[in-house]
Amino acid sequence: MRFSALKKSKDVCCVLCGAAGLGIQTVEDMLARIIVDEGFFVFGSREYMSRVRGGNNSTEIRISDVPVHALLDRIDILVVLSPNVRQNIRERITGDTVILGDRELLNGELEDLGASFVDIPLSKLAKEAGGKIYSNSIAAGVLLGVLGLGTEGADTFYRRRFAGKDDVIEKNIAACAVGHELGLSISEGEGALSGRRPNTGTEKMILNGSDAVSLGAMAAGCTFVTAYPMSPATGVLSFFAKNAEKAGAVVEQVEDEISAINMAVGASYAGARPMVTTSGGGFALMGEGLSLAGVMETPVVVHLAQRPGPATGMATRTEQADLDLALFSGHGEFPRAIFAPGTMESGFAITQRAFLTALKYQTPAIVLTDQYFMNAFYNLDPESLEYLGEPPLPTETPEDYRRYEDSPDGCSPFGVPGWGKGIVGADSHEHDEIGHVYEDFKLRKRMQDKRLRKLDGMAAEALPPFFSGPEGFEKLVICWGSTIPIVREALSLLERSDTALLEFEQLWPLHGGTGEVLARAPFIVSVEGNSTGQLSRLLQSVFGRGSDEAILKYSGLQFSVEEVAERLGTVLSGKGGNR
Repeated sequence: MRFSALKKSKDVCCVLCGAAGLGIQTVEDMLARIIVDEGFFVFGSREYMSRVRGGNNSTEIRISDVPVHALLDRIDILVVLSPNVRQNIRERITGDTVILGDRELLNGELEDLGASFVDIPLSKLAKEAGGKIYSNSIAAGVLLGVLGLGTEGADTFYRRRFAGKDDVIEKNIAACAVGHELGLSISEGEGALSGRRPNTGTEKMILNGSDAVSLGAMAAGCTFVTAYPMSPATGVLSFFAKNAEKAGAVVEQVEDEISAINMAVGASYAGARPMVTTSGGGFALMGEGLSLAGVMETPVVVHLAQRPGPATGMATRTEQADLDLALFSGHGEFPRAIFAPGTMESGFAITQRAFLTALKYQTPAIVLTDQYFMNAFYNLDPESLEYLGEPPLPTETPEDYRRYEDSPDGCSPFGVPGWGKGIVGADSHEHDEIGHVYEDFKLRKRMQDKRLRKLDGMAAEALPPFFSGPEGFEKLVICWGSTIPIVREALSLLERSDTALLEFEQLWPLHGGTGEVLARAPFIVSVEGNSTGQLSRLLQSVFGRGSDEAILKYSGLQFSVEEVAERLGTVLSGKGGNR
């Protein structure tokens, strides 16, 4: 078997797949925790179909001696729990893949792809263990055995996950033990991780994108969360609902996204620090409410987790196609900030920054993620999570308080009803400094100029894109959001001394220094998860310099490291375009 050969690899990539309802996510959670507790680094990414039962879901678990933060195409070990494996998984199988599956159940499926197939009688063993539901625990045990890991962590996991259900706990532990014995016999003592030197650091916290955004909001003092459930943003709503009491937050699941944004605007006016979480279709309904926040100068944070469109598109897949939507939503002109974290650490920090920006400049701030980012996870040191500090409290209003007082930076003193002696005006119409409605053309221009002056301060404080590579670069690669770790690793594989990388985690306002970097680039390649190169077009419109070539992906799947390395290698070598 090829398990001994895997010891020489930098990392081992395992994929588990099976029908919805077979507990793939439970196995993922357990394996990740065990792997990290054993001293290794882990990266995980999940694919699931838009259905409750049936179909075929999968999870990738990448295990390494060093930190890993990106998706691979390569599959070293494939564990198959049910037939009808998706085509995109089949296409990743090579002659170096070891497939662990039930030959009788699969009826010859996957055995014609040149991989090593190891027959695991999952159906028979699950029946003996107590039923089909235990096939996932048997498969988990098999994988632990072939990796060369023990089952103590699995026992602990089951006791915690199924606390109070003693029969379920014991059956899962027994099923895992049966699978583990089988896995040990298959690997013949040559477990893929056997003999490796484990990491002894403090990177024990496992964090996914959904929780990173949620914790960042909590760290910023978010006190009100509202949403209509919509994949892939629902995880943030669920996390807040589960931890509302600890966070001191009110969580409201509403009837639609129009209600969600309007409740957030109202809560902000009353002194809360609100966040709305949604996806593209929901955000589209929020345009009027976003515009309301703009004229009321009301701070509100919107988390927009992208998925493919138009319309319902592919509800459980990934894409980076909502930058234009975030930038231009809402009628009229008003300032906004747009962020797009690329790592779990920045998901935590940048969500805080969104709150700080929204509250300081009294305007909407949007955090762009996507399905891939929300469900990906890896382990890290909790100390690496940067706490930016909570925003200041509202101003205690004097009797002569004027909510929209003009100021050089466009930011009026922010007061809320009941905190002080002043009256806090608000209106959806154009208004004067107090908040009274007047149809006055000079007033209109004065107030609009005041609001737009905020952009100067926001731009001065904008996050600069992160530059890495030689100062005398000849070629520049640009990317944003969730593609950042993938492109970073792909470029490291290419080892090009003439190429630099520019990573964007703030997309509006853009940092002024960006133009100078772009102007120095003889050749620019953008890597984006959309079909039109939205960031490149934005850079062209602001700085007069976009990309010369674009590597785009809009199939509903995320880029892999190998794919980006191959396509970048072609473009950077001048062997053809990739638009």
